[in-house]
Amino acid sequence: MGHECIETAQLFDLTRSLAGDYLKTCRYPWEALGQIHDLILEIGSHLPEDRYEKRGEDVWVARSARVFESAYIGGACIIGENAQVRHGAFIRGDALVGAGCVIGNSVELKNVILFDDCEVPHYNYVGDSILGRHAHMGAGAITSNIRADRKNIIIHGSQDYETGRRKIGAFLGDFAEIGCNAVLNPGCIVGPRAMVYPTTCLRGVVPADTIVTQDGRRKAKY
Repeated sequence: MGHECIETAQLFDLTRSLAGDYLKTCRYPWEALGQIHDLILEIGSHLPEDRYEKRGEDVWVARSARVFESAYIGGACIIGENAQVRHGAFIRGDALVGAGCVIGNSVELKNVILFDDCEVPHYNYVGDSILGRHAHMGAGAITSNIRADRKNIIIHGSQDYETGRRKIGAFLGDFAEIGCNAVLNPGCIVGPRAMVYPTTCLRGVVPADTIVTQDGRRKAKY
């Protein structure tokens, strides 16, 4: 199996998001979650008007993006170039959606950064999360972002990381693949190119280039 990736620079190609410069200042990805709203406002105020249209309060949509009329987009939000926001999508707010992303039917986003070419195409809930370049969530896969006891979330890897946050979804490294109807429990980290099988109930940290099966077994991808 690959190495355990916890730090922001290990998980993501930071050149593939408008948030990249800011994320360079965050050693761990959960450190960025509390700043997404303000970050979007800052980036949005400097977007070129020939490429982005401001739609309503604190919402910027690339002129090359395709947004279905039935989609709801709440601010603060940026929809990147050549992205698709499909029928019935519900963007609650504080979502930075990268270039070429697919936000599909009945998908709900809240307080997220999606790197370029990320796909959440069918019935996904993604909250308080960061998804890397070309990360993909299969139909019905969701992030669970709050513990049942409402206590602060601890990231369980080779050591425990106290986050100080009550709400954390998941962090998917570049090219991570999540199977249909998988549940990513609060504070999951999936390393680059890792694969999680359908219907898996995932906890903890998955190293890069690792396959996780439904019964929790982990094996090298290559």
